[in-house]
Formats: sequence, C-alpha cells, structure tokens
Amino acid sequence: MNLAGSEPALIGVDWGTTSLRAFLIDTDGQVMDGVSSPEGIMHASGKTFEAILDRLIGPWRKQAKVPVIASGMITSRNGWVETPYAALPLGARDLARALVPYDMASGARIHFVTGAMIETAGAADVMRGEETQIIGASALGLNAGVFVMPGTHSKWVEVSDGQLVNFSTYMTGEVFAALKAHTILGTLMEGDDFNQQAFEMGVAAGLDTKTNLLHKLFHVRTLPLLDKIPKVATADYMSGMLIGTEVAAATQHMCEADKITIVGRNDLADRYECALNTAGFACRHTPDDLVAKGHFRIAHAAGLLE
Repeated sequence: MNLAGSEPALIGVDWGTTSLRAFLIDTDGQVMDGVSSPEGIMHASGKTFEAILDRLIGPWRKQAKVPVIASGMITSRNGWVETPYAALPLGARDLARALVPYDMASGARIHFVTGAMIETAGAADVMRGEETQIIGASALGLNAGVFVMPGTHSKWVEVSDGQLVNFSTYMTGEVFAALKAHTILGTLMEGDDFNQQAFEMGVAAGLDTKTNLLHKLFHVRTLPLLDKIPKVATADYMSGMLIGTEVAAATQHMCEADKITIVGRNDLADRYECALNTAGFACRHTPDDLVAKGHFRIAHAAGLLE
C-alpha cells in the first residue's frame, strides 16, 4: 500500500454471494489499495462475517481510523445485517439517508447500504449492490441513460439525473447454466474456447425469437446433431440466443442510436457488447472499481467524510 501524496478517507466493501472486495479510498474518491476474497456470504464459514472483515481491512484500520461502508448481498436475509429495500427513484442522497449503522466488536462502525426495489403490476424487482455501482457511474459523468449489468441475474437500469428510475432483472445466466447442466441441450456441448461466429448466430436467432424462444431453443440440439454447427460451438450458440433474447426484450423501446453502458470488464461483459453491437447498439464499459466510487459518493452525501 502506498499512501504517499494522498490521505485515506473511507473503506468501501462490496460483499456479494460468492466473493467480496474491499477498497481503501482517498479524500478525492480514488482507490488507494484493494483486497479481495472468495468468502462471499455463501462461503463464509459459520457466518463469521465480522472476523472475515477484520482480517481484510484490519491493516488499513490500524493506519487510519476511517469510516467503513458496505454494499451488496451482505445486507440480504442470508447476509450479516438485513436492510430494507428503498423504493425508486434513488440517488446518492436517498441511499445516504437510508444507511444502516452497525457497531462491530472491534469498535469499528460499519454503514450498510440498503437495496433497491420497484413494483410493477403487483410484481417486484429487487437489487443489492448494483445501486451503489450506478451511483458510482455519476462520478464519471454518466448521469443518464441505460446501463446493463451482466451476471447470473442481469440488471438493466434506467438512470436520469444521477438517479435510478427504473430497472429489470433477467435470469439469463442462471437459465443458461441450468439448461447446460440439466437438459438434453447440454449433452452435445463440448469445448471451452469462445466461438464468436456461433455466438453471433445465436444472438441473431435470439433477437428474432421474441416470444418463440421455447421453440427455437430446440435448435440448440438439432443444429449440432445435423452438423450445421460443430459441437464445440453449441454452448456459445445457446449463450448467444439467450443473451440475444434478453437484449431484444430490454431494448424494445430504445432507439438503436442510444449508447448503452455496460457495467464491468470481463468475458461476460464482452459477450454483451458483442450482442449489443449485433443488435445495432453502441456500447461503453465502466471501470472495475465503479462500486468504490459509489461508496465514496454515498458516504459523502451522508456526511461521513467530514
């Protein structure tokens, strides 16, 4: 850790289902140092959340007694401290007012960011952690537009004037995993190398599928069965079809000229960029430490940095 030329102001914790990251953030909102662990809430032995956090951020706390703020699934019913969901629209000030403080045995106080919720036609959509990333985007000047957050449960978020005003969740990643592992579609799948041509074929089929997905999914079996595509390309074809279907649904009211912001930089984010380009949309990516920028903005709005 190099503290030369900057002063620590905040520790931000992004704690999800399968992993967690912590950031030491300076007075300008820039990340000075970071640590990570595979000890997400589902892998924390005996739910020893406080011990895990003390181990990770203890060295920072010894050098600087700065506030701690945490977001993600750590605030869920299966996490450490369950926080309520806040209704949209939500901005940094709204999330700051809804922070839930918790005093640790070590003497540190941690502030938990609540999740977000929207109800439409009697059904609810929820998120935990993504709201903090969206708030972080405003630090980069991304105060409006459509954001896609690829993952097991992908989120499409509409932002206006730095506030979350609408979002939808798509279970694309989980459906892909279930189909591959537990249906006949997975029996012909071989290989791990990405086949972009097959993926784009699948995207095109998904974009054209609309309400006919359950029929067209059977082509995932017949195409390799009849040697229309190689077996090593089958998984990428199905991935493309599912993501293409998601893109078609999420962008049905958008103009192709609209630029979509992809949150994250990884292989899955690259697949979404490929799918969006195939659909005619321009894209941009956010940096990996976006959530730390969100932590800083929420903490600042809450007066924790004064």
